[in-house]
Amino acid sequence: MKVCLLLEGCYPYVRGGVSTWTDSYIRSFPDYEFVLWTVAADRSMAGVFKYTLPENVTGVKEIFLNDAFILKKETGGEHFSSRELEALSSLVRCEDIDWETIFNVFNSRKVNPPAFLRSETFLDLLNELCMTKYLYAPFSEVFYTVRSMILPLLHILTQPVPEAECYHSIATGYCGIMGALGSMKNKKPLIITEHGIYTREREEEILRSRWTVPNLKDLWIQFFNMLSFGGYRYSTFVTSLFEHARETQINLGCPPEKTSVINNGIKLSRFQDIPLKQEDGWIDIGAVVRIAPIKDIKTMIYAFSELKHSVTNARLHILGDTDDKKYGEECHQLVDYLKTEDILFIGNTDVAEYFKKLDFTILTSISEGQPLAVLESMAAGRPVVSTDVGSCRELLEGTTEDKLGPCGFICPPMDPGALAYSMKRMCSDAERRVKMSAVGRERVKNGYTQEYMISKYRELYDKL
Repeated sequence: MKVCLLLEGCYPYVRGGVSTWTDSYIRSFPDYEFVLWTVAADRSMAGVFKYTLPENVTGVKEIFLNDAFILKKETGGEHFSSRELEALSSLVRCEDIDWETIFNVFNSRKVNPPAFLRSETFLDLLNELCMTKYLYAPFSEVFYTVRSMILPLLHILTQPVPEAECYHSIATGYCGIMGALGSMKNKKPLIITEHGIYTREREEEILRSRWTVPNLKDLWIQFFNMLSFGGYRYSTFVTSLFEHARETQINLGCPPEKTSVINNGIKLSRFQDIPLKQEDGWIDIGAVVRIAPIKDIKTMIYAFSELKHSVTNARLHILGDTDDKKYGEECHQLVDYLKTEDILFIGNTDVAEYFKKLDFTILTSISEGQPLAVLESMAAGRPVVSTDVGSCRELLEGTTEDKLGPCGFICPPMDPGALAYSMKRMCSDAERRVKMSAVGRERVKNGYTQEYMISKYRELYDKL
């Protein structure tokens, strides 16, 4: 089977998280052929891959969102039927859309996106939006906001669609709509796998952002909801990582009969025989994490700084690449400002080998799905202090059917005091760490192995 894997802002450009999962996933299907259809921000990323692609990847089709803003206006094809006008109106308003009509306009008829956005038709639709919903907003703000939202999307929709027997999108959003386009155009099934709930992550990002006009944040949120709902509509199967995420998908409009839960899985053999760290006078805490705002490294630094007042023999090892250079610099500056010693920025490394140096790990993310870093830490017998995001509570405390007990502590996000307190508890009780170590290993063995995960996805492909 030839599978078109749709990816947004992750593999093969960025290490960790979903990218690690994707690389392992492709390698677990050596009998399948994969073509990657990727969305990234800027053309400077073209061909700059952080991973050596597996042999069964036979092609990569790249789309860069910023290319949309250098497209030239071309004439022709700007006359629309009443059905097309209705679909375009829904697009501008970020409402429920007749996606097939939109696909036909921009992919089959090849209407030029800049030409549409400079047309009288677009201005009429925008004026209607202002008069009905944003009467007191400056027209220029609405114009540039809607243009910024729609132009990259329309650029994506004009691209050639890779041929495949199945489209598998590793998110909703842009790549979910690309999957819907491929499914409709080539009459092939679409699977969507969500590691985090895309619309919820974008909503959190928009509400915190400074780049959005305050009274138009709701339109941005509607835009991403619109994309996700379009992906759900055209999908055959939609998977999530845990039950609460599945319920969220249903609440967002995904038909329940399409949904199922498939846990993340890791190669247990890589971690299960790692010995516990020998006593050396230090308490070594690891953070297997990309240095990015969503991972909230600053709260981690504040929490560790507070911990050092009472646990002077603690060290923090931050393992992972720096996604955002500016944010990375700010994290280093914060360490200098707080004058906190024993914070080590290790960078990308062999995590399984590095676990031998660690007593336990910490995760301070403000949004997660089912983080591989937590599963790997559990498999390696390292207890975890984590924020209460995604399925982290379920991983560390177990489900109602799981009677093994805890293998870590859960804290509220963005609360350095609570994180410092939980780290102190973990530091002070070696016997508890040993007990949690055994629980974590057993919990991964019982339900979070790569073999089990791949068998469930193979079942989905077989059903298609």
